[in-house]
Amino acid sequence: MIRSLLLALTLGSSVLPAAAQDLRARAPEDEVIYFVLPDRFENGDRANDRGGMTGDRLVHGYDPTAKGFYHGGDLKGLTARLPYIQSLGATAIWVGPIFRNKPVQGGPGKESAGYHGYWVTDFTQVDPHLGTNAEFKALVDAAHARGMKVYMDIIANHTADVIQYRECAGKTECVYRSRADYPYAAGGKNRGFAGDGVQTAENFAKLTDPDFAYKTFVPAAEKAVKVPTWLNDVTLYHNRGDTTYRNESSTMGDFVGLDDLMTENPRVVAGMIDIFGGWIDRFGVDGYRIDTARHVNPEFWQAFVPAMQARAAARGIPNFHIFGEVSMHSVDSGALAQHTVVDRFPAVLDFAFREAVVQTVAGGMGTDAFETLFNGDSLYAKGFDTARQLPTFTGNHDDGRFAMVVRKAFPQASDDEVLRRLMLSNAMLLTLRGVPTIYSGDEQGFAGDGNDQDAREDMFASQVASYNDNRLVGTKATTATANFTPGHPLYRQIAGLAKLRTATPALTRGRQLLRAREDKPGLLAISRFDPVNGGEVLLAFNTSDAAITRNVQVDTASTRFRALAGRCGTVTAPGAIRLTIPALGYAVCAAETR
Repeated sequence: MIRSLLLALTLGSSVLPAAAQDLRARAPEDEVIYFVLPDRFENGDRANDRGGMTGDRLVHGYDPTAKGFYHGGDLKGLTARLPYIQSLGATAIWVGPIFRNKPVQGGPGKESAGYHGYWVTDFTQVDPHLGTNAEFKALVDAAHARGMKVYMDIIANHTADVIQYRECAGKTECVYRSRADYPYAAGGKNRGFAGDGVQTAENFAKLTDPDFAYKTFVPAAEKAVKVPTWLNDVTLYHNRGDTTYRNESSTMGDFVGLDDLMTENPRVVAGMIDIFGGWIDRFGVDGYRIDTARHVNPEFWQAFVPAMQARAAARGIPNFHIFGEVSMHSVDSGALAQHTVVDRFPAVLDFAFREAVVQTVAGGMGTDAFETLFNGDSLYAKGFDTARQLPTFTGNHDDGRFAMVVRKAFPQASDDEVLRRLMLSNAMLLTLRGVPTIYSGDEQGFAGDGNDQDAREDMFASQVASYNDNRLVGTKATTATANFTPGHPLYRQIAGLAKLRTATPALTRGRQLLRAREDKPGLLAISRFDPVNGGEVLLAFNTSDAAITRNVQVDTASTRFRALAGRCGTVTAPGAIRLTIPALGYAVCAAETR
């Protein structure tokens, strides 16, 4: 693989098929993912900063001084930085949504822009602030030439906020109106409609009046703004008001006011399959991260997911990775696992893993949270085989960065302690089961002030005052200057662990065995085993602020260990090793003989 990769780097995209063969042979669990919001990563073309529009920021959405507006990052900039990402050890790039967005939404004084990509109007074109379809194809081809995969972030739950409700004019909230209180066929409307449980084209053809809960209207300037054109049909949306995230509103309410698609309707199912199948056909992408997956009815995913897998297989992409976003804050995996059983998702983002790391490394709780987490692996559709394909993470663009969580939990902690806690969390992320996912900026010590917009700092030189006054971890730099420094201690650590992970089958595909955990900050020890030869790799983490010395059980055939990271002790008797782990330290130890 290394030889073919070097050849690809020398000759360029002309040898893409050979590089693609290498990368497509890899299973999802073989990857290290790097997640990036293109607008906040690198500005490669200043000519597209305003998306080709004129006027002020409320028209084009560009204001590099405001955290809620476009800042200028684009696909050209991302493509130019592929060497930086690959040197970090990433083998796959998860690219935030790139579809054309409504530039600005929000009432007077509350406006913000679609820089994040989740307010889609045109599902067939790249947002002009980010570039062109040709430039996205260039990004995919360049990544493939390097042996790197590209995962797209997609949305099927909603579109931009275009449909309005007359009863909610001038209000900041539009209360959800249920099917019981506002039936589809109330007042003689939609005669013969048998309800949304009968999901046939014939039944939904009878749902012709969208005003069962609210009187809907679309501003004249936006009547044909959505692409494909079928998305402009108001009867293809729920139109019931804002979700409360509970009960039926979870899948039928408007997510922060966005137009909620009626995904029970076969017309919507077929339309979305056509849209996203087209991106696979045209660009050869390697996977989909699916936004707001829990807010769509299971029947939709039961049709959509196998359709995408079949489309990818026909394109010669056998390991197409699909993972849904199911946001939660618990180490109990049940709420995540049900979406792999009921919705039949191959994988979901592992929010439970993130919570376990938060509780143990930034919460002062015992390491037994990981016992709860990993006991839940049996709940997934294919048990551990599913669990090892779950993208794991410690922070993201919605929930905030892990450094922010650490500083809030330990406000008196020194910069050195914060750095060591981040390194400990990285060690867990890059050695335990799952697919480690790095949020861009974490490798440069970005800390943020909170979640959402406060965790979406620019990697290139920022003009946002609330970003530039942040104290980064492990460096004296600020976000006022570009942060692509390979010498940063977190970058170096992640690069080293990523290289170790991808070179060690036990850490990508190996089964796990919990060896030790405690009900207070302290030791977490887990063995992972090579899937071919059974060789043991022992992982040991110390979440306490004092060094610990412990005897840890190992396989009796593991008679000697060598250190892959940290320091390893000696086997004191068959089946036991004595380890000394420094405060907030870790060790990765590989058995030399069996």
